[in-house]
Amino acid sequence: MEIKANTSSDGSNQILPLPEIPSPLISNDKTPFEPKLEFSLACKELVATIRDRKPNSFVQITVINPTRQNLTKYSNTETVEGTRDPVFLTGAAFPPGYPIYEETLVKLTVYDVKEKSQETRSFLGSATFAVGDLLKSDEQTLTINLSPLDGSSKVGTIVVSNLKMRENENEETDQTPGEVSRPKPTSFCGNLLHRTIKDPENSSLLDSVFKNIIWKVYRLPTANGRWLCVREQMAETTLSFLIPKQMIALFIQEDMRRLQDLEELGELSAHWDTLRQNVTIHYQHMISSYKEMLTELNKFSGSSFKPSCSRGEKKLEFIPVNLHLQRMHVQSSSSKTDAIYDVVTIGAPAAHIRGFRNGGLRRQLYRFEGEKRNSAYQYIYYSPEDTTKAKEVITNIYKLQPLILSNTELLLTATRQHSSDNLKDSLKTLSEITEQFIHAFEDQLLRSALLALHKARPSYINKRHPNPIHNPDGSEQQYESSERRSSKDSIPHHAEYDEEDWDRVWVNVGKSLNCIIAMVDRLLEQVDTGQECEIEPSAVNQITSLASDDWYEQLYPLVVTLKDCVKEVIDRAKKAMVFVVLQDYGSNISQALALHQRRDVVFSQALAGLVCGFVIKLHTCLRDQDFLLQLHTVGLLVQFEGLLSTYSEEIGMLEDMSVAIVDLQKVAFKVVEAQLEENASTNLYPVVTGIRDFYTVEIQLPSKLFEVLPQEIKDGKLLRVYPVFFNIGINEQQTLAERFGDISLQEIINQENFKLLNKYYKTFQEKLISNCQPRFQTQIDIKELLQSLSQNIQVRKRKNVEVLKLAALICRRLNGIRFTSCKSAKDRTSMSVTLEQCVVLQEEHSLHPDYFARALDCMRSSYAKGAMNDTDDPEAVSDNRPTSSHFYPVALLLVSSHLLVVWLILSLALLLAKYQ
Repeated sequence: MEIKANTSSDGSNQILPLPEIPSPLISNDKTPFEPKLEFSLACKELVATIRDRKPNSFVQITVINPTRQNLTKYSNTETVEGTRDPVFLTGAAFPPGYPIYEETLVKLTVYDVKEKSQETRSFLGSATFAVGDLLKSDEQTLTINLSPLDGSSKVGTIVVSNLKMRENENEETDQTPGEVSRPKPTSFCGNLLHRTIKDPENSSLLDSVFKNIIWKVYRLPTANGRWLCVREQMAETTLSFLIPKQMIALFIQEDMRRLQDLEELGELSAHWDTLRQNVTIHYQHMISSYKEMLTELNKFSGSSFKPSCSRGEKKLEFIPVNLHLQRMHVQSSSSKTDAIYDVVTIGAPAAHIRGFRNGGLRRQLYRFEGEKRNSAYQYIYYSPEDTTKAKEVITNIYKLQPLILSNTELLLTATRQHSSDNLKDSLKTLSEITEQFIHAFEDQLLRSALLALHKARPSYINKRHPNPIHNPDGSEQQYESSERRSSKDSIPHHAEYDEEDWDRVWVNVGKSLNCIIAMVDRLLEQVDTGQECEIEPSAVNQITSLASDDWYEQLYPLVVTLKDCVKEVIDRAKKAMVFVVLQDYGSNISQALALHQRRDVVFSQALAGLVCGFVIKLHTCLRDQDFLLQLHTVGLLVQFEGLLSTYSEEIGMLEDMSVAIVDLQKVAFKVVEAQLEENASTNLYPVVTGIRDFYTVEIQLPSKLFEVLPQEIKDGKLLRVYPVFFNIGINEQQTLAERFGDISLQEIINQENFKLLNKYYKTFQEKLISNCQPRFQTQIDIKELLQSLSQNIQVRKRKNVEVLKLAALICRRLNGIRFTSCKSAKDRTSMSVTLEQCVVLQEEHSLHPDYFARALDCMRSSYAKGAMNDTDDPEAVSDNRPTSSHFYPVALLLVSSHLLVVWLILSLALLLAKYQ
């Protein structure tokens, strides 16, 4: 019997009657990353339909529901060619939530793939077993005869072996020289490296973040005759939508506050007031569009990730494309420790809906800055650094003012309590925060901005008179009407403006603080003097009480003075800095805010990926004290691997992505103890706070997990991240770019990020001891790896993927988070992730060299060769079903004959255009 791969085969056994109430298979306390059941498969003495031919076999696994008695096609093994005794590397894995019980029947159907090119296969035989029989059998292994269609001839047997985690140090393979044969029928052993995976608290935490986990399990031979159990998991994450929704809400909140700041600037001359009104109108439009988008996202109830086919949906533009966690969990029968390798896969953070006709953010920002510098429109030019500094000052105002006010209240509370210790502590904290406040305004930019704002008042315009205008180089030029001042002109000094007035206001804050410090010292000295006198204790208490009764009255006026001084400084400084930020829109308001929105979009996508990576890294390494030390001492390395070409639209994507990753430097994490009430929801989602110039992401941990953290982290120390980005284009478009285009952008990005990586490593060396590095079998010095990476970045070599391999290896050595991206996080990403996994298995876990290619093929296919598939489009497979980005057939990245023709035509067109 011969049928096509996309048709079904009968070959079914009779379904046995089952009890109405299924028995539980195992306890339900499994974590989302711990399997419910796993088994491996092998066949013996298979007989092909054609005599004297060795079959190319694979097994299709079907689950028979114990209550409904319906069949569900679950998974397939890979195809093993040219043998009657195949040992399949791909097994079957059932996740914790899968409805499988002891009474559940599993049907195994063996097929022979006859013509791979035509995808034809023939039915060999099938067998059915109950899960309970497998678990109760000797050594948890079943050997079952395969039943052919006619039921007469013998076609072979199939061996099912349960894979479970228990100690068995002597497991080996039946190995003959030069080949790896079938495993002995024993259970797999292994111990979890990271015990937090089994913590119930951690389970609820991971359940909140990761959903719809897809499982694959492989049993792979090693070079030393033992076996590896490799569990591969892909998970969607709720953060794909959660983080962008939080970000849009923060954008709205910040922009509404910015509108209020613009209104509070007060009276402005006609020109500046017109600019303010125009900016206000554009901001109101942007806020309205953000509110509409947030409303639509709150209604969204579909998948927890955004498929690539939805790139064109306006309401989803803040959502990252195909954000998933890819995890490889390796257990070795020769080692008591396991290894976990996580890679976050994400479509390149880019504003697809806004298009790339004018390039991406990197190019557009550079062009916009040049237009601002050269514009003749009347406004005051401030450099990007000055604008950023102004935003930082505004941020410090909103951050430090509430802290000063709250700590002054604590100080007064301590006076009412007559507590010397509390008074000292409150004063110390107030002094530190007030000193930060004073230093935040110690900048020449603030002085010049105050003068600029003074000149923008109607009163100044009415009284203005000609004055020489000073260029940045100090030279003078003739006076121009203020209605048309060049952007290159600096701000002229005016006799009516008193620069010393600001100095007096600013210095008064420090003087007020000094008065409070002096008063507290005097009050405490009175208490100490009373205690040193040799009088009765009752008398000492009376004196202390009398002295303390007027603490509040003596300190209160000084505290009020400090508050008034702080308020006056804030009122002036905030208006001046808001006026500086207003100039950023002076040359082209619509373009400025369009770039503003584009940056919001790509940053939102990148941040969702970053938070996903941080959460899984923290939870995986929660018991690793060396990692936690590195986390709060040095910070966390975040390495993005890009596979975008420098050709056509992907150049714009690369420019968007590079800016988004740089902006991640403005993000810090903070771990807080979750305040869980009884019977409350256990969803512990991350919470983002802050404004565009600095965001803090709070990660909530249950009390038992929070207690294991170092004191510095428990005290709320901010945990910084250090993102780096290396890109190598690998597809056929990159071939065109390297031959006829320009790859300078890729070279510049790689060189810039190598400097950042090298800087991080130097800090790591200075602050941490060497034993904080994770241990690998192949311990290559990181300095050597960095040197090799530098050389590969400098050399002009086409599609030099060695850059990506070295960057990934350095990231793993430095306990970093790995990200891999292409346009949609599918074909190219899957090729990269699976290749990296197999390289790791070979270099770190001694995967048998003869099985490298076969293991790679297994990981790159969700179905064995010749198995049924719903579509020939790998893109559709990835998007229309919850499958891993690399659990589907992917084409090799070699230019096929028809692509070669297209390439030649394009090449000829480019050459003709060049000479015309």
